[in-house]
Amino acid sequence: MVNNLIDAWLAYKLHNEGRSEATVRKYRGYLERLVRFLDAEGRPGLLEASTDDLEAFAGLHAHKEGLSPRSRIALVAALKGFYRWARKKGLRPDDPAEDVPHPVAGRRLPIPLASRNAQKILREPDLDTFEGVRDCAMLMVLIGCGLRVSGLVGLNESALQLVEIDGKEWMVIKVREKGKKERLIPAPHDVRYILHAYLGHPGLAEIDRTLPDGDRVLFVSVNNRLIPPHEYHGEARRIRARSVHEMIQKYGKRAGIPEDQLHPHAMRHLFGVELAEHGVDPLLRKALLGHERVETTEIYSHLAMRHLAQVMDRANPFNTIETPFTRLVRELERRH
Repeated sequence: MVNNLIDAWLAYKLHNEGRSEATVRKYRGYLERLVRFLDAEGRPGLLEASTDDLEAFAGLHAHKEGLSPRSRIALVAALKGFYRWARKKGLRPDDPAEDVPHPVAGRRLPIPLASRNAQKILREPDLDTFEGVRDCAMLMVLIGCGLRVSGLVGLNESALQLVEIDGKEWMVIKVREKGKKERLIPAPHDVRYILHAYLGHPGLAEIDRTLPDGDRVLFVSVNNRLIPPHEYHGEARRIRARSVHEMIQKYGKRAGIPEDQLHPHAMRHLFGVELAEHGVDPLLRKALLGHERVETTEIYSHLAMRHLAQVMDRANPFNTIETPFTRLVRELERRH
């Protein structure tokens, strides 16, 4: 009965609210902890718990279990979400979590990858190899488009679309992150050129990355020994977020970049900082970073894309980063 209740609520979060599978797994863990706590303490069950029961669980008990104030904020959010849903469904007449306070936790300021360190890490991949071209492409997408790592590894080839904006050809990337949230990002031309180089590489042509619907995985793994050779194709070829983290660590340490900047989100922060420093309107920043989901008609999408493309033309990290590849891009741009 209890497990069915939790399953029903999590299905609602996943399919009705578009929450990510990672969030759903985390919330499941918190509710299962609550059930064990109530049982061990001889307290009422999940649907009978009082505000005092929930405060005892989210407060002293969670602290003794080693949960930080920041982690307990997510725990309390799970409790509030579950009991609010239970009340709406008529499973109980009140909401015992409504008055459970959120822990007070200091807000950690994000640490962006410094522009000079972005320049350093982009010099590390060996562009004479397929793996180096792939790694350079992933780094440039993270830095130049502000993707989360989940959005990066989830890309398929169909997500790359060439469109004409103000008489200029742009590559627009359709990104899906945090569940079903989707946004369109006009990629800097540096990103477009490295993606063309990656997609046209002979090493990629040798890999079967075709999905059941005919689409193809964009960024592939090259050496996953955990998958039998006869199964190493299609979705199994998709690179994992952990591999992207390890790649950034490898190149970053080799380049002497501080540890606190060696993760994909530091590159996303660099993207956000560049937008802010160039005075980009906050609403455009939210659209580019995917902090809000906005439903628009086709004409509004077209108008927004025009403004976003203009923003990308004048304000993206590659305008201030100098590498052998970006110098080549500048030369190609001058010729056209």
